[in-house]
Amino acid sequence: MRFTTRPEIRGTFGVAASTHWIASAVGMGVLERGGNAVDAAVAMGFTLQIVEPHLCGPAGDMPALVYAAQADRIDVICGQGPAPAAATIGHYRAQGLSLVPGSGLLATVIPGAFDAWMLMLRDYGTITVRQALEAAIHYADKGHPMLPRVADAIAGLRDFFAAEWPTSAEVWTPGGAAPAPHALFRNPLLAQTYSRIVAEAEAASGREAQIEAARRAWSQGFVAEAVGAYLARAEVMDVSGRRNRGVLTADDMAGWSATVERPLSYAYGDWTVHKTGPWGQGPVLLQALSLLKGFDIAAMDPEGAEFAHVVVEAFKLAAADREAYYGDPAFSAVPMAALLSDAYADARRALIGPDASLDHRPGRLPGFEGQADAYVARAARRFDAGKGASAGEPTMAHLTSRSGADARASGADARASGGAAATDLRGDTVHIDVIDRWGNMVSSTPSGGWLQSNPCIPGLGFPLNSRAQMFWLEEGLPTSLAPGRRPRTTLTPSLASLHGRPTLAFGSPGGDQQDQWQLILFLRHVHHGLGLQEAIDAPLFHTSHFQGSFYPREARPGHLMIETSAGPDVLAALRARGHLVEEAEPWTVGRLTAARRDPDGTLRAAATPRLMQAYAIGR
Repeated sequence: MRFTTRPEIRGTFGVAASTHWIASAVGMGVLERGGNAVDAAVAMGFTLQIVEPHLCGPAGDMPALVYAAQADRIDVICGQGPAPAAATIGHYRAQGLSLVPGSGLLATVIPGAFDAWMLMLRDYGTITVRQALEAAIHYADKGHPMLPRVADAIAGLRDFFAAEWPTSAEVWTPGGAAPAPHALFRNPLLAQTYSRIVAEAEAASGREAQIEAARRAWSQGFVAEAVGAYLARAEVMDVSGRRNRGVLTADDMAGWSATVERPLSYAYGDWTVHKTGPWGQGPVLLQALSLLKGFDIAAMDPEGAEFAHVVVEAFKLAAADREAYYGDPAFSAVPMAALLSDAYADARRALIGPDASLDHRPGRLPGFEGQADAYVARAARRFDAGKGASAGEPTMAHLTSRSGADARASGADARASGGAAATDLRGDTVHIDVIDRWGNMVSSTPSGGWLQSNPCIPGLGFPLNSRAQMFWLEEGLPTSLAPGRRPRTTLTPSLASLHGRPTLAFGSPGGDQQDQWQLILFLRHVHHGLGLQEAIDAPLFHTSHFQGSFYPREARPGHLMIETSAGPDVLAALRARGHLVEEAEPWTVGRLTAARRDPDGTLRAAATPRLMQAYAIGR
């Protein structure tokens, strides 16, 4: 059975794929005007902040993998900001908190996206600050068609914004009314912010000097000053059901900048997959591959029950290690070499049997046993989630049920409680893949700073992020809250090389599901010869068995969500194996995009038809 709805995009000039059609068109326009893949990705990233403000924003997070063809080098751009200097466990505990809230000012880390985009533009791009921002400024100033999902989210939060976050009401409900679906929507404040950054940049001479001036305007100039002035006095409602003050300052922003790192890579047959380090969840895909290479995946039906069972069980084991061991390696020892070793994979692979496991089973590495035990104990606990929902990142939030509650992305009416107590504030993520005619590649997963995550900063037109919710308020963990430490983000772009040649860029929004869907795409493409679009269109599945990365940090042992288009026989077979199957409607799970460059220079790209927002373009 095949579920292809449209062919792959092919060309030799360039391809761009993202989770919004306007951004993909912007990227292709940059490529056609002579820009490279990085130029296109940067322009797309800033555009996505405007057209999908419920999924990403200027003060969010941005990891990317970049292949620079001339240097023949793959780098990771780390735009994951760390915890502010005053973000201590003691301070949060003193507020009566057992978890970092999923929204509001205490959930904020240092904004990372803007500086990361500018760093990537400086070191790998060719266009100017003005050219990088002109599409974003245009759509913010002149307007863009409002996605129905954004309109629904704003409508659900309108009364909450009016009562609790008036600066957000000014931006998202001008005149007091929520925007209508498909109506032109403007964000003049953000257009003015970016226009001022361009003006301050152009006071400098030369492209790189202008980029550095733009970075200073953000981290040390008027943007940081506005953020600092607001946070010095603001107390805002968050999902704890209380009004809290933040700890981020202008000095925090001035003292941090994005970095360039080497990727973590794993050889899988003729392929090598490249991911971020363990400050992101990316290595979990590599660990899953290390387990799956001991199975005959090619002999399995890529849409069958055996395939789904083995993939899910391997991912459960890898994700248990993620929860026990991953964190910022600048603060904690992360035993990645041991976790990716053949001996470790061989021992762990033996745990995958014919039936679904309902247990949390991290490996027990010498010297790290306490971390494994701590995760098992933590996953069994029920945390006090306060009275509200999270500004978390589970894509397809309308399908992700939690404790039987409706998890609609549009939010809920806040009038009954007078605050965040009845409001669903969850956001999501976007993804970008670009390959140009010269073979440069970018895979990036920007997120955070959603309109649901925090009130807008007065005069700037955008909110802060809520990534700090991934920290634990317990000492001694690799993900314990600490000043300067990066949260273990879920954002996880991917690049893959074939026979040593960078070939494939791919990724997805979706919080804890990101690497699950990417793993399925990669296996179907590599082992079964499915084209990129075929692999994306085929029925998708994922598990929420392990502890969630977002407030309120729930685990759902044995859970498996799968699209009913997999067929009744597959669903019945999975249930017979002990999986707690949650059925999803066809075409509702996963938002993958991908791009590939073949040895003859042919470029291919594909994007999910799910939600009818993503788009692949090329020529």
